[in-house]
Amino acid sequence: MQTILSPNSSFVTSNDRVLHKKLQRQQPLKVVALGDSLIYGYGDYVGGGWVERLRREWMSPQGAGHVLYNLGVRGDRVNQVAIRLEQEFNCRGELRNRLPDLILLSVGLNDSARLGKPSGKLYTDLDSFRQHLDYLLNVAQDLCPVMFIGMTPVSEAKMPFMDCLYYNHLDQYRYKEATLQACQDRNIPYLDIFDLWLSRGIDWIDTQLGDDGLHPNVIGYQTLFADIMAWKLIEPSQVKR
Repeated sequence: MQTILSPNSSFVTSNDRVLHKKLQRQQPLKVVALGDSLIYGYGDYVGGGWVERLRREWMSPQGAGHVLYNLGVRGDRVNQVAIRLEQEFNCRGELRNRLPDLILLSVGLNDSARLGKPSGKLYTDLDSFRQHLDYLLNVAQDLCPVMFIGMTPVSEAKMPFMDCLYYNHLDQYRYKEATLQACQDRNIPYLDIFDLWLSRGIDWIDTQLGDDGLHPNVIGYQTLFADIMAWKLIEPSQVKR
């Protein structure tokens, strides 16, 4: 029986019944993953990132056969993802132009950077971030069911990134919490990678990140993929109607 990544809750979007019926019929889904470099997979020269690893998993002879489009763009902030969401979604139909069935989102890390110095101006101030995030989630949820993968923590000791962007865990936490709350308000499943990785310790986190201190390395993406795959699964027969 096919399964799809999901925490133990049911979708509440207008299209959730369509998604459930397809799963119950063991019909492959069309999934789009939108966001920043964490979606794109920058830094993983072996596996191409967690989205690519998931795509290959689903394409294997024993896989579920779901179709997965990687629409990650390095450096994107929440407003940029929101701007391109609908067009990207509407261009990813296949098989008689049917639209995607599920959106995977991951964005917010770039918004949390400080410019020029550790105490510099935030790249996206928190109030603006919340407004853009609300718009992004509302539009996405009107299109189809949504799931959100949270950001990974950075290595503060390796900042600044590109000699100008300063990331820190406190700012990351604030943006993560704003995202978590927005998802909870809409019953959107959210995987808190930030807290999960911090619970494993700073020294462990440093082994999972590349030299830039921002992007996961090959091992980090392997871990991220494993964490996502370990996220609670629901079999179609268990989905609440």
